[in-house]
Amino acid sequence: MKKIYLNSLCLSLLLICTIQIAGAQENVGDLFKSGPADATKLVNAYFDPLYKGLGVGLSDGWTNTAKSKGFLKFEVRVSASGALVPQSARTYDVKTLGLSNIRPAAGASSIGPTAFGNDEPGGRMQLYSSNGLPTTTFFNLPQGVGFHIVPSAQIQATIGLPKNIDLSVRAMPKIKLGNDLGSLSMIGAGAKIELLPLFMGKSDKLVPLDIALAGGFTQYKYTLPLNINNSNNSDQRIDARFNGVNFDAIISKKILFFTPFASIGYQTSTTNLKALGTYSFDTGNGTSVSYTDPIAVKQKDIDGVRASLGFQLKFGFFKLYGSYTAAKYNLFNAGIGFGIGQ
Repeated sequence: MKKIYLNSLCLSLLLICTIQIAGAQENVGDLFKSGPADATKLVNAYFDPLYKGLGVGLSDGWTNTAKSKGFLKFEVRVSASGALVPQSARTYDVKTLGLSNIRPAAGASSIGPTAFGNDEPGGRMQLYSSNGLPTTTFFNLPQGVGFHIVPSAQIQATIGLPKNIDLSVRAMPKIKLGNDLGSLSMIGAGAKIELLPLFMGKSDKLVPLDIALAGGFTQYKYTLPLNINNSNNSDQRIDARFNGVNFDAIISKKILFFTPFASIGYQTSTTNLKALGTYSFDTGNGTSVSYTDPIAVKQKDIDGVRASLGFQLKFGFFKLYGSYTAAKYNLFNAGIGFGIGQ
């Protein structure tokens, strides 16, 4: 069987780092033979840390201070996040997935690494027919990439509006990532409002802290062409969308060029991933099977509270950022910015 390569691709600082995840290894086409239901369950189990890691990373890096910008003051920032995959999310057990036509081979382990698990093959599986009889088809569960951090990137521009409001946009046109690696794009929008000037006017200077509310939406779109036993079916592809939404309360204090901050908020993220096209396989004894649009994943991955601590360093028009966030997956963020004003 030919290989499928599902890729989790993101941009790190300055959009020059592409990370390819081998989402399926040799003989993974046999998963499609077992039917869309089993294939979807295995894809979900394998990519679960990717869904959650991107989910927390999508909503990260919007701001590192509660202070709003002056009217028409602006900033451009580029930052990268790394979500830390816990030990419990680095493997999965096929016995817990409710598969119908795939079982561990005799004497084999039922454990497989997830996408961000260890770089080693998973347990050996055997395919069963729809009437429960074993076939002669065997394959190993796909291996992980060997590291346990899910990267994501944030590229945004922010401008100050009246009434102590900041407006931010995130945008990246569709970028082709190379031969057979697909294309990636990003959009997003967010806003922040500084509260003390709104309620206290000029007397807000009596309070030695800045307080703000902020929210944002970010979406990654990824398309990957596939070639799985594809002599006649040219429409095979993966279409994926990863959406993240966040709301945060932020407090900060500027001390010369150093501004520490803390925030607490709520975030949610969803995944919508489809394997589209027609997939045909020989099943032996002169018979074949075909599936059209066999995989569809639509689910909420993150839905909960997060808390962050971080800082901003400002040297004229140049800024450095850093933060650490406790969430479903803990993550760190670092970046640089250029602009005028706070």
